[in-house]
Amino acid sequence: MLMMTMKAFSLLLLCFNILTFSLLSLASSSDPNDAYPSGYGDGSCRVRVKNHDLVPPPRRDVYDEGKIFDITHTFKEDLPAFDSSEGVGQLLWLPFSIKNGSLANMSEMKLPAHTGTHVDAPGHFFDHYFDAGFDIESLDLAVLNGPALLVDVPRDKNITADVMKSLNIPRGVRRVLFRTLNTDRRLMWQKEFDSSYAGFMKDGAKWLVENTDIKLVGIDYLSVATYDDLASAHYVFLEGREIILVEALKLDDIEPGIYSVHCLPLKLRGAEGSPIRCILIK
Repeated sequence: MLMMTMKAFSLLLLCFNILTFSLLSLASSSDPNDAYPSGYGDGSCRVRVKNHDLVPPPRRDVYDEGKIFDITHTFKEDLPAFDSSEGVGQLLWLPFSIKNGSLANMSEMKLPAHTGTHVDAPGHFFDHYFDAGFDIESLDLAVLNGPALLVDVPRDKNITADVMKSLNIPRGVRRVLFRTLNTDRRLMWQKEFDSSYAGFMKDGAKWLVENTDIKLVGIDYLSVATYDDLASAHYVFLEGREIILVEALKLDDIEPGIYSVHCLPLKLRGAEGSPIRCILIK
């Protein structure tokens, strides 16, 4: 009886040591491109559960009977990347997998800071801000969360000063999401970057800064600024460190109007950009 108890205790201790080693280790001898790389242990300590013909869960963007809208693009390999025809590429690996003997599935990811739906910090275009620590961790969450206005931009235009005037955005509105021709053209569903995307011209950015109370500017492609005015429009928006730019929002099939927006970037010290999860609540 004592012998059986000691054996059981030894097995339990072995499982605990294997689990601890697996969780603490950051390296693996497996090829990161393996679908199911091998890990630590032989799987004898795992609880095996039969797969009762499980149906994959639905992928959805609308929740709570149409009251919550996920306006974040799914992070995947064929997301467009700025100035690239190849897309983002592989961003998720599985160094440890249950199928090949690990005690748990444990993924790792490599993700550029300005991938998919993301947010810019002042250090993105101003090096002295970058050095001074105006990074993602320094952004004001009170700006990234609160009432927001979703507006449709005239489909044949970039956002110039004249377009901004025509939108008649009233004073007091602090967050505006601009839906452009980019959504109609489904540019975020195309792997190859398209430099003809719609966005802000320098004069449009300047008009917004000088004539509105907007502190959050959201747009539906990888850059808030047009390709031709890429740097100059960003300089206008980010120089005062009061406006936060949220880019590559998914604004399909959502009625223009007032919502509550909630955007939470990763808390990355030293980063000038971050992937972000954004939702609208009606």
